[in-house]
Amino acid sequence: MPNILMFQGTGSGVGKSVLATGFCRLLKNRGLSVRPFKAQNMSLNSGVTPDGLELGRAQIVQAEACGVFPDARMNPILLKPQGSGVSQLIRMGKVSCTCSAHEYYSLTEENFQVARKAFDSLKSESDWIVMEGAGSPAEINLQARDIVNMRMAKYAGAKVILIGDIDRGGVFAWLKGTYDLIQPQYRSLMQGILINKFRGDVSLLEPGIKQFEELVPVPVLGVIPWREMELEDEDSQNLRSKIDSEAVLDVAVIRLPHISNFTDFDPLKQIDGLSVRFVKNVNELGNAELIIIPGSKNTLADLAFLHEKGFTAELKNLCGKTWILGICGGFQMLGESVDDPHDMEAGGRGSGLGFLPMTTVLEGDKQLEKREYQGQNWLEGLCWSGYEIHLGRSEIRSNELESIVKNDASLGVIDRKQKIIGTYIHGWLESPEVTRRLLALVSPEPFDIPFSFQQTKEREMEELADFLEEYCDVESILRN
Repeated sequence: MPNILMFQGTGSGVGKSVLATGFCRLLKNRGLSVRPFKAQNMSLNSGVTPDGLELGRAQIVQAEACGVFPDARMNPILLKPQGSGVSQLIRMGKVSCTCSAHEYYSLTEENFQVARKAFDSLKSESDWIVMEGAGSPAEINLQARDIVNMRMAKYAGAKVILIGDIDRGGVFAWLKGTYDLIQPQYRSLMQGILINKFRGDVSLLEPGIKQFEELVPVPVLGVIPWREMELEDEDSQNLRSKIDSEAVLDVAVIRLPHISNFTDFDPLKQIDGLSVRFVKNVNELGNAELIIIPGSKNTLADLAFLHEKGFTAELKNLCGKTWILGICGGFQMLGESVDDPHDMEAGGRGSGLGFLPMTTVLEGDKQLEKREYQGQNWLEGLCWSGYEIHLGRSEIRSNELESIVKNDASLGVIDRKQKIIGTYIHGWLESPEVTRRLLALVSPEPFDIPFSFQQTKEREMEELADFLEEYCDVESILRN
């Protein structure tokens, strides 16, 4: 029977995913077999397992921290919001249905059964399972339908560590309020508290901790200083630009309302001399030398956003002058039209940007694949890892466009005259060779590109594990 450690939080964005990742690596470094687990996740940032199944990006990163391949059992229930109050429900890595919130909650017991089965299977393979909750266990309107916080902790027999974010202010009120609002039968599961994102002199906080421990019978087992993290984030609410005051190249990523897989651009943030800005308004494009239209969970709705907010007109004005890159849903938008005849997303038909002689129909099963790709023409001689995760099939009605993927023009093309690139492949910018070719198109400046984005993540996970060893009472956290 493995040891079960679970991180829950006073709210979203307090650091649950990052701290769970850090403890995954910390335990791995102690020579232990570790697996991550999050019963239910809501995120538009997902990825593909080696066997072609979909799960939240945070659990993929946590699997990497454990030194194992990602597995759909690590995130058995995934919700991907599509707008208009509906979400795509993914069970064990496969699309189950599209449902409203009320419809989803009517499936609570079915989903909890799926989560329990996945957990039971996973726990037979490791010394430790590091679990992560969602939102807050004190959301009293959701407690009766909980499958990811205290109810899952009780089933798993987990030791729960509650995380509070002091940077937002009022951390003691958040922590006490959370403890008080947890159902009484679950309070004994809470064995420790971590105060995260602290800035300043910790001695000034210590009197408050002593007073707090008189009010709440749960010990504070660490005060973790603020630290910039370079790990991929699953929540677009935490999306941050990287502004370099000495940048020689400005990259603008259009922040679509339903933006997905936004961590595609994290490798660009690691390069000195580049600014990577997420922009919501057309006037923010400024003098960007590269404009990126990212992935989308609702391509037609986000295409309408481009039309209504003036992006379409400005992009047409810049076409042929400034390089424009579309990835996945952004690639579909570069074409002439996107048609959703079966209401798989928003339904209806929309005019594209018209940069590529291409039409897209949203139909059939979701394409899920993780593999190696070989380049041709512009990317001749390159081989890189990436993944596809999209609805729809695109038809390119021209032989004049250069395919950038060997034997399959539908996966990516380049139009050098119009300065347009489109691809369905996520993760391709993690290849330093692909990134080098892209930047060479855009700028004559040489850039020092990190040898491997994966190595950057590995370094960050090692430093995070050491950081937690320093600022947490790790032995008390791990003690049964």
